[in-house]
Amino acid sequence: MSTTITLKGNEVHTIGALPSVGSTIKDFALVDSGLNVKTLENFEGKKKVFNIFPSIDTPTCAASSRKFNEEASKLDNAVVINVSKDLPFALGRFCAAEGLNNVETLSDFRSSFGDDYEVTITDSPLKGLLSRAVIVTDENNQVVYTEQVSEIADEPNYDAALAALNK
Repeated sequence: MSTTITLKGNEVHTIGALPSVGSTIKDFALVDSGLNVKTLENFEGKKKVFNIFPSIDTPTCAASSRKFNEEASKLDNAVVINVSKDLPFALGRFCAAEGLNNVETLSDFRSSFGDDYEVTITDSPLKGLLSRAVIVTDENNQVVYTEQVSEIADEPNYDAALAALNK
């Protein structure tokens, strides 16, 4: 069952729906800018905010990464994990240029994260990239909040995502 979202008003579809609140997230193998593989185990015992987006090289994706980086420094026992299909080198370049050092920025370029979390876009010019979504978990990897941003060009609801960490 695909999810319908829009890109500048035009219909776009993902392969499915985000993990439901109360479910346990799946493990993943994402790549950091040093080409190291990061899995769920690397973030064990921490609350997690997954900031998922199509590409760091678009204004909205860059804005969400900056905003979550700013907020992450205030979080207790939590980590913000930016995820896109961008190559690790591009993600590293962006984070270095922007001084984003309060977040983990990881690439899904050779993993099944997009399919496992059902955020892979199946049509439109963005086919194969990840949709804009936020998934928040508690320290036991239980989903406490999700947002599939209905218009890819819009920013996520930062306040709601961050508030979910304190429930």
